[in-house]
Amino acid sequence: MKLLKDAQLGASTFFASPLPHDVCGSNGLPLTPNSIKILGRFQILKTITHPRLCQYVDISRGKHERLIVVAEHYVWFGFSPEKVLQIAYEVLEGLEFMNKQGLVHRALSTQNVLLDCKGNVNLAKFGLYHMTDHGADVDFPIGYPSYLAPEVIAQGSFHPSDPSHDEAPLPSGPKSDVWSLGILLFELCARRRLLQNIEISEKLKFILTLGCMDDIVTVLAEEHGCLDIIKELPENVLELLKKCLTFLPSKRPTPAGLLGDPLFHGISCLYTPFQKPVSLFSSSLRCANLQLPDDIADLCKDENDDYLSERGIDEVYHLWCLAGGDLEKELTNKEIIRSKPPVCTLPNFVLEDGESFGQGRDRSFLLDDTTVTLSLCQLRNRLKDVAGEAYFPLLEDQQSGLPQSNSSNELSATVMLPLIIRERDTEYQLIRIILFDRLLKAYPYKKNLVCKEARVDIPPLVRGLAWAALLGIEGDIQAKYDSIDKDTPIPTDRQIEVDIPRCHQYDELLSSPEGHIKFRRVLKAWVVSHPDLVYWQGLDSLCAPFLYLNFNNEALAYACMSAFIPKYLYNFFLKDNSHVIQEYLTVFSQMIAFHDPELSNHLNEIGFIPDVSYRGQKDVFPLHKIFHLWDTLLLGNSSFPFCIGVAILQQLRDRLLANGFNECILLFSDLPEIDIERCVRESINLFCWTPKSATYRQHAQPPKASADDSFGKAATYFSSDYQDMAKTDLSREPLALADLKAEFSPRISAEDLIDLCELSVAGPSKRNKGGKPKIIAVDIRSMEDFSRGHVSGSVNVPFNSVFNSDGELVQCPASGVLQNYRGRVIVIISHAVKSAVMIVNDLASRREQSVLGLAEANC
Repeated sequence: MKLLKDAQLGASTFFASPLPHDVCGSNGLPLTPNSIKILGRFQILKTITHPRLCQYVDISRGKHERLIVVAEHYVWFGFSPEKVLQIAYEVLEGLEFMNKQGLVHRALSTQNVLLDCKGNVNLAKFGLYHMTDHGADVDFPIGYPSYLAPEVIAQGSFHPSDPSHDEAPLPSGPKSDVWSLGILLFELCARRRLLQNIEISEKLKFILTLGCMDDIVTVLAEEHGCLDIIKELPENVLELLKKCLTFLPSKRPTPAGLLGDPLFHGISCLYTPFQKPVSLFSSSLRCANLQLPDDIADLCKDENDDYLSERGIDEVYHLWCLAGGDLEKELTNKEIIRSKPPVCTLPNFVLEDGESFGQGRDRSFLLDDTTVTLSLCQLRNRLKDVAGEAYFPLLEDQQSGLPQSNSSNELSATVMLPLIIRERDTEYQLIRIILFDRLLKAYPYKKNLVCKEARVDIPPLVRGLAWAALLGIEGDIQAKYDSIDKDTPIPTDRQIEVDIPRCHQYDELLSSPEGHIKFRRVLKAWVVSHPDLVYWQGLDSLCAPFLYLNFNNEALAYACMSAFIPKYLYNFFLKDNSHVIQEYLTVFSQMIAFHDPELSNHLNEIGFIPDVSYRGQKDVFPLHKIFHLWDTLLLGNSSFPFCIGVAILQQLRDRLLANGFNECILLFSDLPEIDIERCVRESINLFCWTPKSATYRQHAQPPKASADDSFGKAATYFSSDYQDMAKTDLSREPLALADLKAEFSPRISAEDLIDLCELSVAGPSKRNKGGKPKIIAVDIRSMEDFSRGHVSGSVNVPFNSVFNSDGELVQCPASGVLQNYRGRVIVIISHAVKSAVMIVNDLASRREQSVLGLAEANC
């Protein structure tokens, strides 16, 4: 995105064509509204950045198919006739860049050629023709009659609902804009508007008759009484007009052809060719052209500096919205949006077959070319207390993640507020966005700092890039994505086509045809690039958050999904994944038993296994809740989804305990409101309380070989998986699936037992005391074995004294010892696995208080 600099934010509005309500598509679903189609096509326009083009920022959808477009804007002051060649060259630069992106302006006119404070050209509204599908999705023509090229007029108007047209005309090409540029330059030279004060039909007829003229420029000059002015023009300007106003498109040059014309040899040397900024994930060196001031302190010395103007336009608009900006209100205040009483929309007469009469055409559905400037005064007033230093935070400052400012105390207090309030706080978001922007520019060198700041929160504006950094995305992802064949038909295509229309279709962006196309390409790229895996239903829901955040970067969405699946869903998409799923659900059931034995017992009694660890979250939560969940999920290891699942169940605990199997099924089919912030907070606590080996899965992702050049990637105790840790004689060994299912509560390794009991002499404990459960170690070996050696502080309850030969619990003083330790986690220590499993399962099934369950360890 371009920087704000001296630009303003401008908003314009128009209506998309309404669709009939009683018509369905070929798939039996309602037709996609044209406004959603336009919204989807608009997104690519936000990625088009060039010094000669006004930057598109956002589009919003209102009632009755209304769309509001926000873009970079400058107040129009007119042109200087002395700079005809300069203006022409800069307009052609913008048109050529558009053509390379597959775009045509088609609405070029003097109103849409704006000048900044330095007199440089910026083309406005260049995306209207593209976003409306060449005008098919609106009820007004694209372009201004006086500026339309003859071939455009000859094709006539077209609308898909018009039965008189069998097929749509060919889209306009780059040469149509060259004609419009010729008319614009002629008006600039002649100092008057062409074809004014005559009917539109007469304008169009006159333009078509120009095909019979040998010298169109002379004819136009005579028609408008400015022949003397035109004759006095320099020869090169007159030649430029004649080339632009060539009637036949086959003989008319393209913008690229005109830029290389000798006419501009004296001007082209004054302009530096545009270099597209290097993206974050590419093979190019991002710091190749980096320029730093001699003294960094000079950046924020002047108190009158407008630091906001040095921020990106999209960032300023985001802050403007947070500061109370309302697009509809701004347009209503300028009387662009006018309310109309519903009674005034009724027809005067209606026949039995529904045909109505006496209802005039609503002119509000025609294009209003007005652009309303959005005032930034309220935003600047809100940020007036932010010191200049806040715009240049020190990344190596060890004291605080927040820069010092006049309102630093307020910001420190803001960190403690609920996340939803922080995300709507203008000043807080400004500082967080600036900090993340700096950190992401230094990625991967500053990956550890990105993770550190992400533990506080992730600003919504940079969430897509922040997630990519947390997932460790690097390299030229675009080249890799482009190398994947996404066009050749494969057997999975049919299932993908069925799943996509049902995935998060409440969301306007993902439900657009453009969203479906991108969905299809990303999913197909993943299937093709992973031949050992298959497409299972649910992969589309997994793809949705990444595609939404990276809608204009399919390669990054694909890369994030490809990094997420091996970490959290390793081998979930095997053709035969039953053993992986069963192990996953078994470990999750053991986690429920560990943290909530009473709930676990009830769920086992009714035979209900809730799948809300990860696999269920993506299907039952809307996107905005998934974002907040995954902000934290991506900071943890592959076992963190278990903790999220248990945290969700604890919010539903009372309902689950009060209902049977059928009611629980209905409960999860229509999940009640879940407090996501509470869920995140509790899942973190559960994650810290859970011994790492308790969630060990032999089908999880195997440990990766550490690279020597992996700077900035040091894994913490909590972010690394158990299988990534070095194996010792005290490590936990994998279990057969049948043995794992037979155990009600999870096992832990002797390493974790030593850590929990604080018996290690090699160094400090891996976790602080507040992050450990209170445990009591129960050694069920015989008294002789116990006396030969035991864990310090453990209690001896011999197995033979509490269980008879039939495997039934015997009421005796030894079994009553455990009642003295209610509220603690019991760790069973034994060298006989079968005996340990029996006592673990029996004790766990009898415990009805929420004491965080039971764990078992082998020594």
